[in-house]
Amino acid sequence: MSELTLISSHKRQLKPLVQAALENELRLLEAGIRRTEKRLSQFETKYRLSTAKFIRKYENDALDENLELAEWIGEQRMLTRLLEKRETLREVRFEN
Repeated sequence: MSELTLISSHKRQLKPLVQAALENELRLLEAGIRRTEKRLSQFETKYRLSTAKFIRKYENDALDENLELAEWIGEQRMLTRLLEKRETLREVRFEN
């Protein structure tokens, strides 16, 4: 578990500002996740192959490399990072 203490010299309450910033970041992450999932779905439809199966084939050198397949891998990696960030932010709790 990580802990963070924020200190501000301003009289304005810091907690609502941080909460709003985190909520906004979560909204942006959700939008990014939706876009990335849509793009993955387009690849899956075009190649008639799930992303999981594609990754396995790619890792086993069963596919010829091309720019589009590299994009597919990039989208999968992006989705993984976005999901990890979302999970991290969802777990943030405020004391008091």
